[in-house]
Amino acid sequence: MRLLVLANLALLILFPLSWTAPLMRAGLLPLFGLEEISVFSGIAALWEDEKLLALLVIFFALIAPMGKTITLALIHLRRLPERFLGLTNLLGKLAMADVFLIALYIVIAKGITVGRVETAWGLWLFTFCILASLAISLGTSRLAKTRSLG
Repeated sequence: MRLLVLANLALLILFPLSWTAPLMRAGLLPLFGLEEISVFSGIAALWEDEKLLALLVIFFALIAPMGKTITLALIHLRRLPERFLGLTNLLGKLAMADVFLIALYIVIAKGITVGRVETAWGLWLFTFCILASLAISLGTSRLAKTRSLG
């Protein structure tokens, strides 16, 4: 249990770091330098033209994962009852949608022959955070079931 608590608390630091880290590098032509794109810079760019889409990304990329992490921390610290684990499962599914969308955008962008897109270390960190959060919530659910059966 202690490992789950510490890993979950680490996500409170790792998630914000992953939002500022470069997810990908993109450029118009292969001869020019590539611009690094992070979750924050992507939201800022979206905000200029597509405010509704920017709000959706804010929810999927920032609010859902952090909400899940905070909810799990409160359950671990016994500030919330274990019945809130259902909420963490829902938030986890919403957060996973973000990783899918980023991957889809990369695949689409790589299909364009004029520009170039390269994945960066931040995409791996962000994906790790989402998957670690999933593993932590699964472990917490199993512990809760064991306690209720025992």
